[in-house]
Amino acid sequence: MSARRIILIALLPLVAVVALIFTCDGIIRHSAKGKYYTDTASVPPRKAALVLGTSSRLVNGRPNPYFTYRIEAAADLFHAGKVEYIVVSGDNRQLSYNEPREMKRALIAAGVPEKVIFMDFAGFRTLDSVVRMNSIFSQSDFIIVSQRFHIERALYLAKSRGLNAIGYAARDVSVMSGFKTRCREYFARVKTFIDLLTHKEPHFGGEKIELQ
Repeated sequence: MSARRIILIALLPLVAVVALIFTCDGIIRHSAKGKYYTDTASVPPRKAALVLGTSSRLVNGRPNPYFTYRIEAAADLFHAGKVEYIVVSGDNRQLSYNEPREMKRALIAAGVPEKVIFMDFAGFRTLDSVVRMNSIFSQSDFIIVSQRFHIERALYLAKSRGLNAIGYAARDVSVMSGFKTRCREYFARVKTFIDLLTHKEPHFGGEKIELQ
């Protein structure tokens, strides 16, 4: 067997992985077309918005722009009369790390009344947050708030569960600042299909919470 043939055979798994990544990315990207908005005025009103969680601070201690921009977007929706309630969903597995609590504090600081903010402490993953919006908060038609790339995946998950969600895209960060996050997103999209094929469910259930 020639050296060239050996190299080609050795590269086949890599080519297959790359093809899989870009196929999953393309499907999710195409599925989200026309289902998210970038201008507050054009967003159809809904009863509630789901804000997907992220850390309020970067590793270096500086404010996380992803967090800041999501809070700005959610507050804009509320002040524009597009939503009545806001559900903040994120990770709360450690006493020192509480995404929903930080999001709630930031929203209140942005002028959103505390009584309209509900916290979902079991939004460990995007899948958990999206599914629990329906199973816990009884919402099947809601607005997802995050950056565009994140919304695309969340909308695909919602669609796979028969939920009629739309998205409102928060400001994004620069290409360089968000490079690692964007790279992780490609693999997260592959994981999305694995979760769907294996019928993955949220880590936790819970009692119903009525938004009122």
